[in-house]
Amino acid sequence: MSTGSVVLLGCGRLGSAIVEGWLLTGAVDPADLTILTPSSKPAAERARARGARINPAIESLSGARALVLAVKPAMWRTASGPVVPALPGDATIVSVMAGVRARDLSIAFQGRPVARVMPTTAVASGQGVAAIHADDPAARALAHALFQPLADIVDLETEDLMDAATAVAGSGPAYLHAFTLALARAAQDVGLPADTALRLARGAARSAAASAQGDGTLEAMIAQVASPGGTTEAGLKALNARAQLDSAVADAVNAALERARDLSA
Repeated sequence: MSTGSVVLLGCGRLGSAIVEGWLLTGAVDPADLTILTPSSKPAAERARARGARINPAIESLSGARALVLAVKPAMWRTASGPVVPALPGDATIVSVMAGVRARDLSIAFQGRPVARVMPTTAVASGQGVAAIHADDPAARALAHALFQPLADIVDLETEDLMDAATAVAGSGPAYLHAFTLALARAAQDVGLPADTALRLARGAARSAAASAQGDGTLEAMIAQVASPGGTTEAGLKALNARAQLDSAVADAVNAALERARDLSA
């Protein structure tokens, strides 16, 4: 499915990652891309060099097939205001913002179809994951066309699940980076030099990520490393003593979920 003319409103961390992914995979032809950003961004400049338009006159948006909304949730109404009347009536609104409900977007964009997408920043390298929900089948199909080349797509049956997906996949990479940092610090505590500790911890994270792309279960992947009576089994038992690992992860997901719900209130 061709995406047609695409407007990206906002080019911060996530918006820039999306642009990088489009440039890498060709999911959006740079000649069909317009980027609206209040400040210069390296990703936007790379897109400009390949034919994208940066901050053209608002009137030029009249041919847009999709508007990808990637501004901060607290700023979306202000940022969208000047754009709304310039868009064609059948343009699809694709929001990658946490917590902003499709109903509110539909009202603000005068009834235009809406799809919500929660991608991870790894879309920049075509290795992301993205949760998608849209009541309108055509809007969902367009969201797939925009993100399937960049990410493993998970369709959500109801919008209520989007906050949970945000708390898990949207925030999850930061949890894993935090664990990797804790592992590096623990490695220093047992005598390894700081640079060595960090390289080993990051290498362990890369190894885990590579194996996670396979078809086996996570339990099987753990078992492949944790031989009975071995060092890894001992470490895992300490890590989750009294279910402290399970509890900490559950607390993190629930805290992120509550924050996502606060944003949508």
